[in-house]
Amino acid sequence: MALSTAAELINAPLLYKGKVRELYDLGEHFLIVVTDRISAFDYVLEPAVPEKGNVLNTVSAFWFDQTKGWMPNHVVHTNVDELGDIVLDKEALRNRIMVTKKAERIDIECVVRGYITGGGWRQYQSSGTVNGIKLPEGLRKNAKLDKPIFTPAAKNDVGHDEDISMEQMKAAVGEKLALELEAKSLQLYEFARDYCEQRGIILADCKFEFGMVDGEVILIDEIFTPDASRFWAKEKYALDIEIDSMDKEPVRAYLASTDWDKNSQPEPLPGHVVEETSRRYKEIKDRLTR
Repeated sequence: MALSTAAELINAPLLYKGKVRELYDLGEHFLIVVTDRISAFDYVLEPAVPEKGNVLNTVSAFWFDQTKGWMPNHVVHTNVDELGDIVLDKEALRNRIMVTKKAERIDIECVVRGYITGGGWRQYQSSGTVNGIKLPEGLRKNAKLDKPIFTPAAKNDVGHDEDISMEQMKAAVGEKLALELEAKSLQLYEFARDYCEQRGIILADCKFEFGMVDGEVILIDEIFTPDASRFWAKEKYALDIEIDSMDKEPVRAYLASTDWDKNSQPEPLPGHVVEETSRRYKEIKDRLTR
């Protein structure tokens, strides 16, 4: 059964309900619960996708553990049994929770692109640049870049994040912090890119969030999940096409095939779309963490 909300299962104040995650206050720490809700084009869709939250939380926990030796993060633990009577149904939330440090979020989405696709491709088509970075002429859609580029966005809790240049980021958060976030983001991307390559997966691009705890920059939110990264199966890679990515692509493709206007709540997703999306999430988890 899919989990749409944990509000009735948590004996703690709900601080924030995002499209997928719910944030609860445990006093010293935050409790993050990852639900099975799925969104597209800024709408939360119905129904929820079984196992999606389990996959997102498990994959994030895996990557946080892989990188913790050289990249501090917000994780305290992911064991629902340690929460005692805070959780009213532990089995319902097993593999879905993360207890974290209370970091102060830095309001920059740190995006790294190793390939020219998606929003980066659209920018390149119109200006030959991505977030103010001049790229070589004649690149083709989905081409691998000579080296990864850092393309930040200013976070907006309502609506879309806003692509900004590195100069704009420096003006917003200061040069020292901007350069630190850029370096950490590129280091993380290169680590995961090489890991994925060994498993037949291309990490095309990804995004990170960082926060501050006691004056130290730490990694927060989620990391290298299908919701925060663009994964391509190596065998499906090609130039000049829309590559069928290893995430909620069945949902996007289905919505694109309908007459939905993207300005109103869409009709519930058909069962076959939900099933295929669930299968994809479980497949990327298995390929990444096996």
